[in-house]
Amino acid sequence: MSDLPTTEETAAEQSHGGHGNLRTLVLGAIGVVYGDIGTSPLYAMRESLHAASHDGLTRDDVLGVISLLIWTLILIVSVKYVLLVMRADNRGEGGTLSLVALVQGAMGRRPGWLLALGMVGISLFFGDAVITPAMSVLSAVEGMSLVTPTFAPYVVPMTLAIIAGLFLVQRHGTAAVSVAFGPIMVVWFLVMAWLGLSHIGDDWSILGALVPTHAASFLIHNGWASFIVMGSVFLAVTGGEALYADMGHFGRTPIRIAWAILVFPALTLSYLGQGALVLAHPERAENPFFLMAPDWFLLPLVILATAATVIASQAVISGAFSMMKQAVRMGLLPRLEILHTSETQEGQIYLPKVNTILFLGVVILVLIFGSSANLASAYGIAVTGDMVITSILAFVLFWRAWKWKLWQAIAVMAPLLLIELFFFAANATKFFHGGYVPMVMAAVMVLLMWTWVRGTRHVIQQSRKGAVSIEKLAAMLAKSERLKNVSGTAVFLTSDPESAPAALTHNIKHNQVLHAQNLIVTVSMDTRPYVAAADRVTITPLTDRFTKVDMAFGYMEEPNVPKALALARRKGLKFDIMSTSFFLNRRSFRSHPREGLPAWQERLFISMSKSSADATNFYGLPTDRVVEIGQQLLI
Repeated sequence: MSDLPTTEETAAEQSHGGHGNLRTLVLGAIGVVYGDIGTSPLYAMRESLHAASHDGLTRDDVLGVISLLIWTLILIVSVKYVLLVMRADNRGEGGTLSLVALVQGAMGRRPGWLLALGMVGISLFFGDAVITPAMSVLSAVEGMSLVTPTFAPYVVPMTLAIIAGLFLVQRHGTAAVSVAFGPIMVVWFLVMAWLGLSHIGDDWSILGALVPTHAASFLIHNGWASFIVMGSVFLAVTGGEALYADMGHFGRTPIRIAWAILVFPALTLSYLGQGALVLAHPERAENPFFLMAPDWFLLPLVILATAATVIASQAVISGAFSMMKQAVRMGLLPRLEILHTSETQEGQIYLPKVNTILFLGVVILVLIFGSSANLASAYGIAVTGDMVITSILAFVLFWRAWKWKLWQAIAVMAPLLLIELFFFAANATKFFHGGYVPMVMAAVMVLLMWTWVRGTRHVIQQSRKGAVSIEKLAAMLAKSERLKNVSGTAVFLTSDPESAPAALTHNIKHNQVLHAQNLIVTVSMDTRPYVAAADRVTITPLTDRFTKVDMAFGYMEEPNVPKALALARRKGLKFDIMSTSFFLNRRSFRSHPREGLPAWQERLFISMSKSSADATNFYGLPTDRVVEIGQQLLI
């Protein structure tokens, strides 16, 4: 099988221009990439045993559940992500939208089904980003009830306090705190491995769970009951998608090394230790993770677990910020305010609106469900759906872009996809017990993105009615003697390269002036995460006074127009930046009763457009040189 060449550059070298040695990148990957999956032992084993114990818990049940947990880690994480999907990087970047961009590049277009898969994948990830902090922090704080039962009434208030603090610090950035993420998570994994190893001797027969026949036997002999259990077993790999999504931050090699030398061994030992403990002391199945700890270590373990869950939550929040930024850049959502919280790390961003929505969602979940056991029913369905979408996109990529034979792509991806569909179906059985939560969140997100994409297309169609091409307008104006000529350069930004910018036509119509030099600037987002400086700007002279400037930015980049114009000057475009004005078209929409979107969707689109972030800041324009010209448009 052949594939496209992939880069081995680390994100520090490629994406952010920094230089990180392998040890630092591995440490960073342990702290960020594996935060979510690293805290799964807090609840995955407990919930799986609970699901398997309706008719009483037997030795075969325990061995079967442990075997399922371990082999799920092997098949989903080790085989699918570490060995296969992580090879599908888009110039170092990973994630659902990177796969969409790669498939789009291979097909030369973006068909509706591809856009739909991208929307659903983003939406499911966002749903997971709401559930993870609630689930993780709750499960850690609940450990205090084992230290002292009198703490039980304070679990929810303490969880809410930790979550509130977590979201409040987002506006200040996490650069300083994240330095400690790696070392804390290293300690967490080492402690998990030590606790598991110290209890394997409770019943050495637990080592039999390493053989997959115990997993197969459990599934065969328990029938429908095993199907229910699989919904809980999948909790062991929630966070697995982060290996691919965060690849751009640390690089493929550091993430693989961290998984092989620390994370996977620690998780395996933890599950084996919990299983041996339950085999020797069945009464401890209620909370096997914390009950592995000696009495003197229980309180320190709860504190360490709380720190680990906060780190896991931080990682998924940062991932949600990055995902929403990519969605905006690819035109799936309106402009959102994006604040950079670090002068040295480009990936450190803060989106106020997204942060508020996440915070409210997490608080509501904690208050409604009240415990991690109740919330477990809502956890998993979003992740399984996201993984299924990743597998479908990877299959198309291997077949269409990497030119694998169809039977080869099917042979590799079909078994993994079937396993994930099985997990998705198992989690779907929990729909009415909490599983509806991420699905409703995802449905709302898809509706918003579909409305924005559809509305944007309709607005472009409406604005083109009666519009003239910039080439035709430039030729007409070259012969016109009615307009007053003024000195300086005017920059007109437009998202439609086929028509003359509305700001230009309105300026001519109402102000009757024409600048000595006019730049028609079109900003487009490339399917690449980053565009090289040499490819950033394309200059096309139209007349002596009109020039088209096409700017291309990667979907991970900030569309800074003045910086791109500086590149244009180096390419020979002559203008004085100090005597340049930027003209923007500010549209307001009026409803047309007989055409356009359905009334409800039209109102939603108009509401979204009003909440869009200011174009001046979005494009990095100097605020004292921006002229906005209003336009009413019927839609």
